[in-house]
Amino acid sequence: MSSGQDCVECRQDDVDASQQPPEEAQAEQAPQEAANAALEDPLSPATFVPPAPLPTPNIVIEFCDRCRWQHRATWVSTELMLTFPTPSIRCITLLPQNSEATGGRFRVWLTLAEEAPTLIWDRKVEGGFPELKVLKQRIRDRVQPGKSLGHSDKKHETQA
Repeated sequence: MSSGQDCVECRQDDVDASQQPPEEAQAEQAPQEAANAALEDPLSPATFVPPAPLPTPNIVIEFCDRCRWQHRATWVSTELMLTFPTPSIRCITLLPQNSEATGGRFRVWLTLAEEAPTLIWDRKVEGGFPELKVLKQRIRDRVQPGKSLGHSDKKHETQA
C-alpha cells in the first residue's frame, strides 16, 4: 500500500520509523512483526465486520427503483449529509424497493438512539416529493432543535 492510501496515523508511524537509526528501527520492527502475524489479516474480507446495528442517529431513504427515483434519493441524501454532518447524522442509507406493493414509494425515516424509526416523509401521504427546505426542518426539529438552517430555515412570525 502506498503512503498516499494510508491514514494520517499510519503515515506518522512511517515518518517516526524513518527518522530512527536503521539498527533501532529493525529492533523495534521484529516484535511488531510478530504481533502483527498474531493478528488476523486486516485486508482479508473474512475479517470484515459490518456495523450492526447501524449507528444512530441515521436516516433511511426508501424509494421505488422501478420509478427510477435513485437519482432523487441520492441527491436528497447528499443534501442531508451536507446539512447534518457527523455526528448530527451518522449514517444515511438508500433502500431501493422493487415490487408491486412498494410501487411509487418515496419515504424518509429517521432513527434516533434507542427509539423506533420515525417516518419523516411519505410521498403518497404528503402528496408529492419533499421540498428540501421542509425535509431539513423536520429532521432538524428532531435532531438539533436549536440549529439554524440559514436560508433554508422557516421564517419565524413575530407576535404583536
